Amino acid sequence: MIVDLPDTNTSKVSKALVKIREEGGAVALGRVLTLVIRTALGQEEDAIEAANDASREHPMRVIVVSTDADDGVKSGRGARLDAQIRVGGDAGASEVILLKAYGAASSDEEGLVTGLLLPDAPVVVWWPGDAPESPSTSDLGRIAQRRITDSSNSTNPNETLRTLSSNYSPGDTDFAWTRLTLWRAQLAAVLDQPPFEPVTAIEVSGASDSPSTLLLAAWLRHQLQVPVDYGISSRANGSSGIHGVKLSRSSGVIELERSVPNVATLVQPNQPLHDLALPRRSLRDCLAEELRRLDPDDLYGEVLTRGVLELGELNSETPADAATTAEAR
Repeated sequence: MIVDLPDTNTSKVSKALVKIREEGGAVALGRVLTLVIRTALGQEEDAIEAANDASREHPMRVIVVSTDADDGVKSGRGARLDAQIRVGGDAGASEVILLKAYGAASSDEEGLVTGLLLPDAPVVVWWPGDAPESPSTSDLGRIAQRRITDSSNSTNPNETLRTLSSNYSPGDTDFAWTRLTLWRAQLAAVLDQPPFEPVTAIEVSGASDSPSTLLLAAWLRHQLQVPVDYGISSRANGSSGIHGVKLSRSSGVIELERSVPNVATLVQPNQPLHDLALPRRSLRDCLAEELRRLDPDDLYGEVLTRGVLELGELNSETPADAATTAEAR
C-alpha cells in the first residue's frame, strides 16, 4: 500500500502512520532499527529497493530524505514537504517513509526525521551518493550509531577516502570496505594453510574507479607489515573493481586473479588451479552486512586512518594519471 501526502509536515506523516497501523493491522513492534537514507531528488528508488531486500533480514523503518534547496525556488513551490508512506508488499519487511523537501524545508534534515524515528531503537544513516565531509558531525550523522558512505559513487574515490580518513569517527563505515569481505576471507583462508611462511612482498591491482582496491592494499599492508605495490590496471574486458592480488613467499607466489567478471582464479605453488565465485557485491548484500553490527568497526577504522597512511598511496592523482603510472611500471 502506498499513501501520498503532498504539501505536509512530519506531524501529519506520523499521524498517518498511526492510522495505517490501526486500520490495516500493520505494526512496528518487530522493527529493530531505523534506517535513514539521505539521497538526491530522483535517485531514491535503487536505495529503497536495496533497503526493502535487506529488511527481510533486518525488519526496520526506512526514512528516505531527498532534498533540493533550490528546486522549490525554481519550480515556484517555495518551502514544501511532500511525503509518501509505503507498507506491505511495497515495502518488504519494512515500512518506508519518503520525504521530499524543497526550498527552505530542506534546511533542517535532523528536524525532518526526529519525530519519525522508532523509539528506543538504533539509528543508521546511509548516504548512497555524495556524503558529507564529516559524516559524524552532519545533521543526520550526529543522531546515528552507524554511518554508511559509498566512496565508489564519488567523482574522485581516493580523494573521498582521504577526506573520510581525516574526519573518521567510530561508527563510520564505507561500502568500499564492505565489498572486500569475500576477498579478505579468501586471502585469510589461504594464509591459514601450510606452509606457514611469512609474506615478503605484495602486489594489488584494480580499476581506477575502485576504492576497494586501495583499502585492500591498505589492509594487507597494515596486517602483514609488508611493502605493497599498489597500482591501477586496465582490462580489455572492462572489468571493474579489484583485479588481483599476489602474495610472495619463499616457497612461491600465491595469486588470486579476477580476469573475468565474477570469477577469480587462485594459483598456489604445487597445487591445482581453483576457480572461485567472487562477484562484485550488490547494494543489498552490503547493506545487510553492515546492519548486522551496530558497534564500531574497529578494523575499518584502523585501515582507513592508519593502513592507508602506511601504504602511502592515498593522493590526489587522477585516475588517468594513475593508469599511466601503472602502465609505465
